[in-house]
Amino acid sequence: VFVSVSSLLNMSVFKDQFDLEDLIQELKKNITALSFGPLQPSGHILVKGPFPAIQLLKDFLLLKAKSLSEKDKREENKPQQRPKRRLQQQRLSVETSNLIPDADGGKQVVVLDTDIYHYMKHFFFKKLLLNYDVVISDITNGEITTVCLSNARSKSGTGQVLRVKEEIENQSVKLHNSLRKERIYFEGHMGDEKQKYKQACETVKSHYPRVLIIPYDTHIDIIGNSSLVFEFTKEVRR
Repeated sequence: VFVSVSSLLNMSVFKDQFDLEDLIQELKKNITALSFGPLQPSGHILVKGPFPAIQLLKDFLLLKAKSLSEKDKREENKPQQRPKRRLQQQRLSVETSNLIPDADGGKQVVVLDTDIYHYMKHFFFKKLLLNYDVVISDITNGEITTVCLSNARSKSGTGQVLRVKEEIENQSVKLHNSLRKERIYFEGHMGDEKQKYKQACETVKSHYPRVLIIPYDTHIDIIGNSSLVFEFTKEVRR
């Protein structure tokens, strides 16, 4: 269900500071779960792999971009700096300024598969937040949900946000490898039949406490461990 995703990267923003082939080799060495296509003359490269690995790639490149941006700021007053580099630095700062979290850890962002997010929100977040003074908000865009973490109070320890982010990332990797989603469509069913399916799901759910049911107007999503979801769906249909 949670298939590999692909991303087309534009590595040309790094070409004045790094050898792009060496940078790609560094990415391959550090994130072995990803598959990299050939590097194009334009600096574009296609990357495929599991969603958590793509997330790690994004974080890795943001760190590279941040270090490049900070270096440019230190050198911006040097007379030997080329106009081309100043323009590139300005563009890079604009592109990354809204993506790089606060340096002190006061605010952090985690990008999750939407189904994994729903499952974590139902079974994981409440227990997690009992131990931390952190607020979680979310923005869902189709199959991707961006989770925003911030301190509940301005005087809260900033390290708490980083710890919550790490726990969410670790849990999402585990769920990515174990969850399955089954979908029951309502197409062709009348209103009474739809209601029967919803009632059947609620009845069966008492025997499957670790299965998440998400009802929609056109279908019902059933998310959980592979074997549990299979048995759950079979009972509902019966």
